Amino acid sequence: MTDLRNYTLVTAAYWGFTLTDGALRMLVLLHFYDQGYSAVQIAFLFLLYEFCGVVTNLLGGWIGTRMGLKVTLFSGLALQVFALLSLALLDPGWPAAWSVAYVMVAQALSGIAKDLTKMSSKSAIKVLIPAEAEGVLFKWVAILTGSKNALKGAGFFIGGVLLTWLGFRGALVAMAVGLLCVLIATVISLPGDMGRARAKVQFSQILSKSREINLLSAARLFLFGSRDIWFVVGLPVFLSASLGWSHSEVGGFLAIWVIGYGGVQALAPKLLDSALAGGTPRGGTATTGAFLLAGLTALIAIGVGLGLSPWVTVVSGLALFGLVFAVNSSVHSYLILAYTESDQAALNVGFYYMANALGRLIGTLLSGLVFQFGGLVACLWVSAAFVATAALISLRLPRGTMAKGAQP
Repeated sequence: MTDLRNYTLVTAAYWGFTLTDGALRMLVLLHFYDQGYSAVQIAFLFLLYEFCGVVTNLLGGWIGTRMGLKVTLFSGLALQVFALLSLALLDPGWPAAWSVAYVMVAQALSGIAKDLTKMSSKSAIKVLIPAEAEGVLFKWVAILTGSKNALKGAGFFIGGVLLTWLGFRGALVAMAVGLLCVLIATVISLPGDMGRARAKVQFSQILSKSREINLLSAARLFLFGSRDIWFVVGLPVFLSASLGWSHSEVGGFLAIWVIGYGGVQALAPKLLDSALAGGTPRGGTATTGAFLLAGLTALIAIGVGLGLSPWVTVVSGLALFGLVFAVNSSVHSYLILAYTESDQAALNVGFYYMANALGRLIGTLLSGLVFQFGGLVACLWVSAAFVATAALISLRLPRGTMAKGAQP
């Protein structure tokens, strides 16, 4: 039967981390925007964060397979505490170049922490659900992924509020203390060999994947790159600079968006139940969702370009984007676990989220550059091109057969 105790422990640890991750993103973005940094400069603050995610997922999956997921999970939590406290030492009197370099390094540590924690938590689902229970895998993946993103949205709001209430340094220290309590409360509870492979995994196996995993990973790269092209820098700066929203309003809107996005992810199995006729997602499910998303993004770009009301285009349009994107993301998160074996979960999930992090790295860089020179409309058109590419790649995923391990 499913190991609900350890599933709950892993989920609780991931929740605690996610709150600080979302709050930190909003703290850094709004604080440095207040300091007069441009969209491109703000984007550069997150580049090492995303780049380290690429490397961390690739190596972290291998380490988790050899040493167990408990090692990588709690290493991620501890490293996030250190990164938060390091950022709290930032001196406002430093030259801009020094400040940017320092924040980039601290954000890099946070990026390593995020992807160690994320890879460990997602892989643990496959480990904690026995092979004969694959029929409920989609449900448990959706619950973890959806709840995580809902809490990340809450973290955006908390970040905006803490920045106003405690200031930059005080907010960081408060978050570090809270996450340290989570780490201490859970570190002694999980089994030490969780996720460890039965046979030794060679380093050369990191890049040795099946065709399905390679295709799904490539589609994931473009899917998440498409979101971050407008979400990371373009949208928050547009809301603040063009619409005159306050920190709390920007943080609140992004929080509601991500919370709703997470809620839809958690409900994805029910939302897709009739379309799948009681079955589980296949490659065609991911393809259809990506084509719908590409068309929707293009419509939003046209609406913004024609000067229609921001509430109709940006606010309502991106809310609908979040709904479609959330369902497609849940399908992807299920498929990567369905395509892999339990004792190889960390290795394959790490590779998959390496592609996810690479997409976010590209999307983050483009978010600053494209917004700087073309505004939000340009961000949306580039985003549409990315998600269309993800749809074309997904066409090659298995369509006529169930994913490995799934039951009809």
